[in-house]
Amino acid sequence: MARLLSQTLIHTGRLLLRRFSEPPPALIVAVSPSRVYFNRYHSSESLSLVSPLGSRYSSLFNPPALCKSAFSSLATTTTVEVQSTEHEVVIALGGNIGNRMNNFNEALRLMKHNGICVTRHSCLYETAPVHVTDQPRFLNAAVRGVTKLGPHELLSVLKTIERDMGRKDGIRYGPRPLDLDILFYGKLRIFSDKLTIPHERLWERSFVLAPLVDLLGSAVDNDTVAHWHSLAIHPGGISQAWERLGGESLIGQDGIQRVLPIGDKLWDFTNKTHVMGILNLTPDSFSDGGHFQSIDSAVSRVRSMISEGADIIDIGAQSTRPMASRISSQEELDRLLPVLEAVRVMPEMEEKLISVDTFNSEVASEAISNGADILNDVSAGSLDPDMHKVVAESRVPYMAMHMRGDPCTMQNKENLQYDDVCKDVASELYLRVRDAELSGIPAWRVMIDPGIGFSKSVDHNLDIIMDLPKIREEMAKRSIAVSHAPILIGPSRKRFLGDICGRPEATDRDAATVASITAGILGGANIIRVHNVRDNADAAKVCDAMLRRRR
Repeated sequence: MARLLSQTLIHTGRLLLRRFSEPPPALIVAVSPSRVYFNRYHSSESLSLVSPLGSRYSSLFNPPALCKSAFSSLATTTTVEVQSTEHEVVIALGGNIGNRMNNFNEALRLMKHNGICVTRHSCLYETAPVHVTDQPRFLNAAVRGVTKLGPHELLSVLKTIERDMGRKDGIRYGPRPLDLDILFYGKLRIFSDKLTIPHERLWERSFVLAPLVDLLGSAVDNDTVAHWHSLAIHPGGISQAWERLGGESLIGQDGIQRVLPIGDKLWDFTNKTHVMGILNLTPDSFSDGGHFQSIDSAVSRVRSMISEGADIIDIGAQSTRPMASRISSQEELDRLLPVLEAVRVMPEMEEKLISVDTFNSEVASEAISNGADILNDVSAGSLDPDMHKVVAESRVPYMAMHMRGDPCTMQNKENLQYDDVCKDVASELYLRVRDAELSGIPAWRVMIDPGIGFSKSVDHNLDIIMDLPKIREEMAKRSIAVSHAPILIGPSRKRFLGDICGRPEATDRDAATVASITAGILGGANIIRVHNVRDNADAAKVCDAMLRRRR
């Protein structure tokens, strides 16, 4: 291999010497299966060295110092890129001035506009500044995508985006509205005055490695990713580099916190279990149908749930109980909007969140326009092809739940067949989340719900509640970022609890609900969706205290 590459480069050099009437200028020479680069630079720049093979063969691309000196004495400027396919890239995002989340959203929009197709997103991290510590906290993330831009063309595009977003020259490591860095580009190693890939300090920066692991983990899904892992300075690839720094133990302990954006705020979903109180505006819900159809009764119920400890109010106007019929968009909106508008302006709702429970994209769009903070979709987009597009454009967090079929068919015999319910739920739900991500909903805005009571038998529900870590583990095999998403569980008053306890009336299942909620929280649930807020909020506080003791 080494001899073949050496001969190839020597032959390329001879062709170049014959082509130019003067000695050739400084060259970037990169050879990969799909591209060849020949870049001539100004005399002020040193020779750029690009290796598609990693450090093992990088010496093949190091010409003698004399050649470097001779090449750099010339002042010709030409760039020729022969290019036939897209290359995979990883780009880091950071910033700590202005509306950090809006800056990220705008950067993603401009990247797409400039020929960078983002295919995966990391989680979102709020991090303490390093080196220059007297400045605001940073927001950090990373994205993976494909582009036909050459590496230096890509760099130029990213620098233009930074400038358009208000980036100015300042002190090194100082405040900036946006920072875009190329972490990896195809199978190339690049060393130039303008661009170094991988960055020499990548492996010591937790705020870079955390989102990078979210994107790549330890999985190797193609040759390019295998190359990226091979660039790690220690054996074991990127995930081992992260573990050497401290890995997951750093989160929350080393000035780095995983967060989820809601509006203009960043939500730390790991500091406690969050309680979601249920407000059904339907006449036919299984537990409290018809109780809260007037605005006054709904507002009174919300006030009560807030006083009992609810952090989120989940408002639903379409029943999703087994065999529930689907109503029109207009009927759902007629039930929902007057209550949503009244709840939104309640003084008690300050610092609280509103979730709207719907699988209808038209209703979702109107709800978000009228103040919904979260969109809770029991179908994860499977019942309305426009749902993901609506949520992507709205930029609100998206709760994606696992369900087979629809409320009328979800408990059919064929929908209750699982080889391993936790593995199958994780796999099927990931496909829905992946579709959402490709539609423009970043992984850092996704929450997941395994769908207790939806397309599940009694035993399936118990398995899910007892083994939430297994669902995360299965998710992690496909996406580390999605495996870190907040998990919601909603066993409240459901029929399987009545079957176990012999309680045919839904309102008699509160004690059973507390037991299942307790098991779920201790297994890693971040959000609990309940009817009886007071008792379950108390259970959550006790579970949180036990978890703090464990840590």
